[in-house]
Amino acid sequence: MTTIRALAAADADRFKALRLLAIETSPTAVWPTREEEASRSIDEVAARIRTTSNQSVFGAFAGEALVGIAGVRREPFAQVRHKATIWGVFVDPSHRRKGIAQDLLAAAAGHADEQWGSAQLMLCVNAENAAAKGLYASLGFRTFGVEPRAICVDGRFYDEEHMCKPLR
Repeated sequence: MTTIRALAAADADRFKALRLLAIETSPTAVWPTREEEASRSIDEVAARIRTTSNQSVFGAFAGEALVGIAGVRREPFAQVRHKATIWGVFVDPSHRRKGIAQDLLAAAAGHADEQWGSAQLMLCVNAENAAAKGLYASLGFRTFGVEPRAICVDGRFYDEEHMCKPLR
């Protein structure tokens, strides 16, 4: 049984540890390198996960353990604030296939819809990550473009698919 809630500053250590696991297990799905993520102070991490008027990060907890994360943010500018962007979706491999990613995405989408009145959700996904693309497609996201060579890991380039889902 997992519970989903918005993260707070007190969750910074657990968030950082899970992000490092994400980089280790899925390096082509996460932008910062291990060194870049590890170098962030706990205060920086706490600020990164703090809920504001333009962002929230949700965590999935199995007991006290943080086993999944998903962030949502929006730009503060009037002409683009109708869009919210999903970022950083990751579930610990030992907790996958239990609906946790779907629950995290539902929490993020619900926040964007109910708190911000967002009209659509956006996200990017590695074009080679069939499992993630399948998950997002099953939730109503559709690809609208591909960014060639969007990320470079160990000297190899990867394309990213840009996906969106209308909320209204």
